[in-house]
Amino acid sequence: MQHPALPQTFLQAPITHRGLHSLPNGVPENSLAAFDAAIARGYAIELDLQLSQDGVAMVFHDYSLERLTAENGPLAQRTAAALGQIALTGGSEAIPTLAETLAHVAGRAPLLIELKDQDGALGPNVGPLEEATVKALAGYTGDVALMSFNPHSVAALARLAPHIPRGLTTCDYLPQDWPTIPKARLAELVSIPDFSHTGASFISHQASDLARAPVAALKARGVPILCWTIRSPREEEDARHIADNVTFEGYLPA
Repeated sequence: MQHPALPQTFLQAPITHRGLHSLPNGVPENSLAAFDAAIARGYAIELDLQLSQDGVAMVFHDYSLERLTAENGPLAQRTAAALGQIALTGGSEAIPTLAETLAHVAGRAPLLIELKDQDGALGPNVGPLEEATVKALAGYTGDVALMSFNPHSVAALARLAPHIPRGLTTCDYLPQDWPTIPKARLAELVSIPDFSHTGASFISHQASDLARAPVAALKARGVPILCWTIRSPREEEDARHIADNVTFEGYLPA
C-alpha cells in the first residue's frame, strides 16, 4: 500500500482550525470568509466534511445544524441545494460544498481535510463520504491531506485515492468524550493500531495527550505529528516539544 508523504507545507505555516474564524468579526467557522482570512495571513487551513442527503461533501463540522445555523436537525437529512441556502450564524454566507471551497481556495493554502465519522461507532460502515470527497478533489492541484478519526474511513480513502496523503485523527478516547462509541472500540483505538495498514503518513493528535507512548513511537519512526487544538502561545510552545505543527484557534501564531 502506498504511503504518500505529507507535503512539507503542512509542517511550515500553522494550521487554522476550521479557518481563521471570528464570530465578533462576522466570520463563522468553516466558511469561505474564514478561509480567506487564513490565506491573507499565510496560514494553512483545516476543515471538516459531512455528507448531504444526496451524497455531496459539505464543509461543516457538526452532525446537527443548530449550533452553527438557525435551523435544527441532522445535516444528513438535507440536500446540498437546501444546505446551500442555510446561512451560517454570525456571517453572510451559507454552508459551502467541498467543491465550492476547492474552487475558492484554488491552491492558495494547504488544506487539511477531516472526514467526520459517518458510521456512528468508528466502524466499517463507510464509503459514501469518502467517494464524494475524492470526486470533488478530482483535478485539484493544491496541497491537500485527508484524515479521519475512523480508521475504516482512512482505509477507504487509500483504496479510492492512493495518491492523496492521508492520516489518522487521534486522541485519548475517553468514554465520557465519546458517549455513543462502544468502550471496547475506544480501548482498541488508544494504541493507534491502524496506522500502517491504512497507509497513513501522519497523525493529528489531541494536544493535551501528546505525551502518550504510541505518539512517541510514531515520532521515533519519523512520522509527522500534527496536533489539535491549540488556543494560546503557551499551549503552542508546550505542544511543539513533540508536535511538528499545530492546529490553532483564538490567537495568531507567529
